[in-house]
Amino acid sequence: MKKPELLVTPTSVAHIEQLAQAGANAVIIGEQRYGLRLAGEFSRQDVIDAMHVARKHGVRVYVAMNALFHNDKVDELSDYVRFLAEQQVDAIVFGDPAVLMTVREVAPHMKLHWNTETTATNWYACNYWGRKGAKRAVLARELNMEEIIDIKNHAEVEIEVQVHGMTCMFQSKRSLIGNYFEYQGKFMEIQQMKYAKGLFLYDKERDNKYPIFEDENGTHIMSPNDICIIDELEDMIDAKIDSFKIDGVLHEPDYITEVTKLYRRAIDLCAENREQYEEEKGELLARIEAIQPTHRPLDTGFFFKETVY
Repeated sequence: MKKPELLVTPTSVAHIEQLAQAGANAVIIGEQRYGLRLAGEFSRQDVIDAMHVARKHGVRVYVAMNALFHNDKVDELSDYVRFLAEQQVDAIVFGDPAVLMTVREVAPHMKLHWNTETTATNWYACNYWGRKGAKRAVLARELNMEEIIDIKNHAEVEIEVQVHGMTCMFQSKRSLIGNYFEYQGKFMEIQQMKYAKGLFLYDKERDNKYPIFEDENGTHIMSPNDICIIDELEDMIDAKIDSFKIDGVLHEPDYITEVTKLYRRAIDLCAENREQYEEEKGELLARIEAIQPTHRPLDTGFFFKETVY
C-alpha cells in the first residue's frame, strides 16, 4: 500500500539530521521574510547546509515562500527563487501569485506547492492551481475527513494534510503586540517576540490560552490545542493522501523529533500491517500525550466536525 510522505518542520540544520533518522521523508524550511510560521529561521547559508544534510539522508527539502508580498518585496523574489533553483530544492511552497509568476520567469522547472492556508477547501480550486503550475495543494485545516477524502478522489495534484501541531487562527500584517506594549509605554523588539513560547492570549470564558507571536509578517494567533490524529490514519492512508505534515512551530526540537518517530511507526504499521496498527495506535497516542506540554492539549481538530451548509 502507498505510504504518504512524512513532512516535518525542523528548527535548525542540525535538527534535520535528527528528523531524518526519526523517519521524516521531507522538511520545509525558509526565512520569515518569505515564509509564514516556520519552526526555525533558515538563512541562505542555512539552506545550502540543509541541502547537504538532506541529500545525505535522501530527504526532500521544500522552501516556504507563502507570505503575502507587497510591492516593496516583489522585486526581490526573482533573486531568491534563482538562489533556490541553484540549490536544487525540491519545491517552493507559495500562496501569492507573485511567486508563481516569478518562478515561471526565472525557474520554470521548479516544482510548486500551492498553500494559501485557508482557501484550499475544494478539489476545483486545487485543480485550478494545478493547471497554473502547482504540483501539490496543501489543504486548509478546517476540513473534515469526509471532505478531505472527497478532494483527494477528484484531485489532479498531490494532496498534503496536516496531521499534528497547532493551527493559525488569525494573522494581521500589523504589529499588534508591539503596538500594545508601545501604548503601555514599554518597548519590545520584534526579534525578542519571534517564536516566543511564553506569550498567550487568555480566554477566561473558555479557559483557553492562545499562543501569540509577532514577526516580519505581522501578528499570529495560534490555536489553543494541537491537532493529533496518530490513531486515526486509516481512512487517509486508504485514500492515498500524498503527504502528512507535522507542524512543530513553537515546539522544542526534541518534542518534534519524538513525535516524528511515533508517526513514522504509525504510518508504517497502518500501511503494512493494519491489524498491528489497530493494536498499537492507542499506545502511540498515549506516548505523545506523555510528552505533550501541559498548556497544549491534544484534539482532532476539524477532522470529525460535521459540515454545516
